[in-house]
Amino acid sequence: MKFAFYLVLAAIVLALVAAQVGLLSGQQPADLGVKDGRLKPPSRTRNSVSSQAELVPDHPQRAYATIDPLPFKAAGAAASLKALETVLRDMPGVTIVAQRPDYLYAQAQTRWLKFVDDVEFWANPASGVVELRSASRLGREDFGVNRKRIEAIRAAYLAAP
Repeated sequence: MKFAFYLVLAAIVLALVAAQVGLLSGQQPADLGVKDGRLKPPSRTRNSVSSQAELVPDHPQRAYATIDPLPFKAAGAAASLKALETVLRDMPGVTIVAQRPDYLYAQAQTRWLKFVDDVEFWANPASGVVELRSASRLGREDFGVNRKRIEAIRAAYLAAP
């Protein structure tokens, strides 16, 4: 019994050390951004959400990954992305990495294990919505973390002027 306890304790310490030196953050994907009016498709495992999941009808995680886009603010695309910027800057663990007039890319890092998720927003002029994608870099399952984050962003965004 003591051996199992010490084994679990050692695993926890090892995971925390690995996190602190950046071994659990993964690499930023090279294919982020908007290409031909689309964000990167959702992950092939249960660790992402995307408002454009329906654009890949045969995707194995389409049902899991599907999430609604954000409506434009009344003042349009620029105001929508400005409101998103404000929301993201107020969220703990979120860092805005890239910003253009129609696109915003942020990274969300978990507090203890330092896992990093990539979060993208694109103001789609054709549909008048902000398309979005949030995906974990590592792991096959996110236990709903990306969906919960996007829904928290949605709530703050909709409440913003």
